[in-house]
Amino acid sequence: MERWHERDTLISTSPQMASWSPDTPCSCDCFVSVPPASAIPAVIFAKNSDRPREEVQEVVFVPAGTHVPGSRLQCTYIEVEQVSKTHAVILSRPSWLWGAEMGANEHGVCIGNEAVWTKEPVGTGEALLGMDLLRLALERGSSAQEALHVITGLLERYGQGGSCREDPMPFCYHNTFLLADRTEAWVLETAGRLWAAQRIQEGARNISNQLSIGTDISAEHPELRPHARAQGWWGGQGAFDFAQTFSLTQQPVRMEAAKARFRAGQELLQQRQGGITAEAMMGILRSKESGICMDSGGFRTTASMVSVLPQDPTQPCVHFLTATPDPSRSVFKPFIFGVGVAQVPQVLSPTFGAQDPVRSLPRFQTQVDRRHALYRGHQVALGLMESEQDRGQQLWQKQRDLEQEGLEAVRGLLAREWAPPPQELGGLFQAFVEKESRVYA
Repeated sequence: MERWHERDTLISTSPQMASWSPDTPCSCDCFVSVPPASAIPAVIFAKNSDRPREEVQEVVFVPAGTHVPGSRLQCTYIEVEQVSKTHAVILSRPSWLWGAEMGANEHGVCIGNEAVWTKEPVGTGEALLGMDLLRLALERGSSAQEALHVITGLLERYGQGGSCREDPMPFCYHNTFLLADRTEAWVLETAGRLWAAQRIQEGARNISNQLSIGTDISAEHPELRPHARAQGWWGGQGAFDFAQTFSLTQQPVRMEAAKARFRAGQELLQQRQGGITAEAMMGILRSKESGICMDSGGFRTTASMVSVLPQDPTQPCVHFLTATPDPSRSVFKPFIFGVGVAQVPQVLSPTFGAQDPVRSLPRFQTQVDRRHALYRGHQVALGLMESEQDRGQQLWQKQRDLEQEGLEAVRGLLAREWAPPPQELGGLFQAFVEKESRVYA
């Protein structure tokens, strides 16, 4: 059971143990802007999900639900206890797993996660993936802080672990999270079952595959400092710097590269301070020069998301999702929770039941084709952009025009110049997916 104390700390037991490969490639970038950094009275969230190149990411809508007391919930690898009520969520997720890389719920909570390695060894045993924790937090938390408590409670009870890619060779890591709602944001960084959190009530912040919380800790695991002292990582006197204390002394190459992306992200946010909009965030996610728009070796940006969370609770939150790789050649399409929202079939991957390689033991011994309809059309479009300059340019322009149409609709909605019926709002994402599909057809 979790027990919160003066500094929102959680009573704990010992951290888990395991191993990791220092050469494993990975990257992701999350961003948030809280007024007055935003150009409008809204919190703006953004994430690029950088994953294995051939991995397909689907966009999944899960309606709110009520559940039988004591029932169990199957996550990617393990079961957990279900709660009595869960919130509606929109998820962008690697199509082979249960959790999600990023998403939002009906209460305007957004979360993105990042891989991180610390002095705490990574567990090879199957537990909750960071992506499972993300989805569970969205389904159970009605604010960013409440979602953070969900993650830390589940982390304490079940731990984090298991392979994070669809491959017989395990790829395991710990996680950092960026959580946002209409009023504030939180950065949560973990090392095994230990964690530290930082509250962001104004300004802009980003995270990129490394520990970034220094001495400005708003909440922490109660055993965090005693453990660091027992391990000889901290002397127990003076300021406690979480990132300095728990970061690896010798960083792997990919984590060194993450430092450059983190600094580039900071600079891009700083350049736009006071003027950050959804479009500005999309521009940052499309930055190839900085490496934020990833295309390196076996990894690339496989999906992207930008959310506008107005401080005025009477205005809807808007979530732009690509459902396709490479945001520089993808369309951010608006999704709004509302009447008539349903799963969009064109962005849902096929399922394979008990024969799915993630379900068959040993896992991931075979491969299946998880491409959804929009992904297939987008693949053809990317091929044309690379092989036929004129047609490729025409396709790219159609993508930009369609995205502008969505952005203009959202501007009109938030300025109260456009007041469509609720059913139309609920079908907005479906309408734009269908328009994009026709572009590729």
